[in-house]
Amino acid sequence: MAKRRPIRDKLLLGGLLVGVMVAALSASSFLGVYSYRRLVRALSSRAAELPLAAELDARVATLRLSHARALAGGDTADGVLAGVRATADALEAYSAELEAGELDDVPFSDRTRERDTARRIALGLSALERLVAEPTAPSATAERAVLLAAAPQLERLAVLTGELPTFLQQRLHDLAHEVRGRYRTLIVVTWTAATAAGVLLCAIGVLTYRWVFRPLRLLGHGSRRVAAGDFDYRIQLDTRDEMAELADALNDMTERFREIRDDLDRQVQFRTREVIRSEQLASVGFLAAGVAHEINNPLASIAMCAESLESRIDAMAPPESEAQVARRYLSLIQNEAFRCKGITEKLLDFSRLGEVRRQATALAALVTDVADMLRHVGRFAGRRIEIDEGQDVLVMVNPQEIKQVVLNLLVNALDSIEETGVVRVTARRSGGEGVLTFNDDGCGMTPEVLEHLFEPFFTRRKQGQGTGLGLSIVHRIVADHGGHIEAASDGPGRGATFRVALPLAQIGAVAGDPPGTGAERAA
Repeated sequence: MAKRRPIRDKLLLGGLLVGVMVAALSASSFLGVYSYRRLVRALSSRAAELPLAAELDARVATLRLSHARALAGGDTADGVLAGVRATADALEAYSAELEAGELDDVPFSDRTRERDTARRIALGLSALERLVAEPTAPSATAERAVLLAAAPQLERLAVLTGELPTFLQQRLHDLAHEVRGRYRTLIVVTWTAATAAGVLLCAIGVLTYRWVFRPLRLLGHGSRRVAAGDFDYRIQLDTRDEMAELADALNDMTERFREIRDDLDRQVQFRTREVIRSEQLASVGFLAAGVAHEINNPLASIAMCAESLESRIDAMAPPESEAQVARRYLSLIQNEAFRCKGITEKLLDFSRLGEVRRQATALAALVTDVADMLRHVGRFAGRRIEIDEGQDVLVMVNPQEIKQVVLNLLVNALDSIEETGVVRVTARRSGGEGVLTFNDDGCGMTPEVLEHLFEPFFTRRKQGQGTGLGLSIVHRIVADHGGHIEAASDGPGRGATFRVALPLAQIGAVAGDPPGTGAERAA
């Protein structure tokens, strides 16, 4: 038998597949979200630098304008010094933003070039401030010489501040190449996760159909067919789980239903034949009672007349040849008349109804008595009757009538076997009945003979050797005692078995006996 796979394990597998699908989709989603978050943070951080870089560039431009005015005589060196200090403040704010916006593991987070440029600007501002603030002779020529000396520094500052936005632009340009590989990887991961989730979802659907919906559909379909009376239908499931066990249980139940139905059909057919046979027996009994009484007297008269004529033949003195013919015919008339009288007596026995006296009777002892009587009949010489000597069985019957039953069955069995054949008789207790079984190795019976065996006047003997009433009388006697008789045979030449079941005797409760005599008779 294949290894059993419980539904619990299958549900756990389905849950595991759902968990894998959810994990794949979640990982793809979180990867995309966090990548987007890093990009936004990086852009936000760098976007905060732009206003400060623009402010620094504007301060340098203002400083250059002040320097140009001072050279033109419209301003003094103090105004240039104030511009240098204002530019230094703007540079300090820009440097602080660079430090505050420094992030790890985000796109274009490297600000080395910006910090280096800011340091160079700071050095230039420091040198410019020392140059402008250095004490000189209070003369226009000396002041102009200072301003001219500061011009290269201002040009350099303008160049450096103009480079700051280009660094960010270069970073953004590099970001496009850097992020392209990442978002392609992210797209592949997302599509892979979505495809895997779709495949897992399809797998879950297929497994659910095969493990749940299909077995339930087959169980429902099979149950409806069985409910409709199709007991030959069997549910076939290959799931090897509780569903398959349920299908096997339903199949076993269906097989049991079919056995019960077939058994009930056989019992109904058997009981129907018994009812029909009983009706036939009752009809024949009523007819036989009237016919027998009406025929017995004429038969007796015919026999007496034939006997009287036979005695007067010598007085008539006919020729000897004619006398012999007359005697032969008269003898034939007497024999046939007595044979008809015997048939009418059997008909009277067959139709005789009423209460009979019953008592506890030992079956084995009764069979032994009848068998001992038949062993001395010449036509049964060489044929054996074997009686199983086991524990005897007491039944509540009329001994004389049951002897007639045993006699009929033994005679029929002995007539059906060869000269060296054997008839075996057993007496057993079965439930609340005593069962007599007659088994022979004789000529056997066909199914047609078995079907009509207990019907009145049915016989397979040669004409003139049987009336066909023996087994009908046996059946009536057994039925009157509340028992039943069954016949079976495997076919012609394979012997036959008769089984007679009679109610067991209850000690102290013998029907038809005076109170207190049942126990004495049983003892």
